[in-house]
Amino acid sequence: MLKAVSHASASGLVRHIHIDLNQTPYLNWSWQITHALAEANEQSRHGDDDPARLCIISSGGLFFWTSKVINYVWAGRQPVNSHWPNPCTRRSIMLTVESGNGWAGQWRYYKRNVRDDFKRLFGRDVRHVDVVATMTDTDDTESAAMACYGDIFFTAR
Repeated sequence: MLKAVSHASASGLVRHIHIDLNQTPYLNWSWQITHALAEANEQSRHGDDDPARLCIISSGGLFFWTSKVINYVWAGRQPVNSHWPNPCTRRSIMLTVESGNGWAGQWRYYKRNVRDDFKRLFGRDVRHVDVVATMTDTDDTESAAMACYGDIFFTAR
């Protein structure tokens, strides 16, 4: 388990790893938070904070502007399964997998077909992932949050 704490800042951990989405397209993970950020306006540059975020990056290599990022988030106010462009870059899309305080304090488990999510959100077939990162972010709202992240792994089914 990884515990991340943020006080008007951001706490993250990045792992460079090559995942072949043809063989293992399913991302599995678990996390828990102490509370959602009700004051966050996630679709605004000045409110782009989440207590828990899992970033999946498909690198553009030398052409960094072709990189694509899906951010699976525990949002404060956005409905589950809603998505929007990250307010800081159009190469990144936010996707709500949990929202509000209904499950705060409890472990939540997820499985997402990352290849299908890239195709649906970006309209292109992505064959590999190059980076997986966790992030607990409260810098814009100047609030505090804590999240715990369990195992993060890819599977064929």
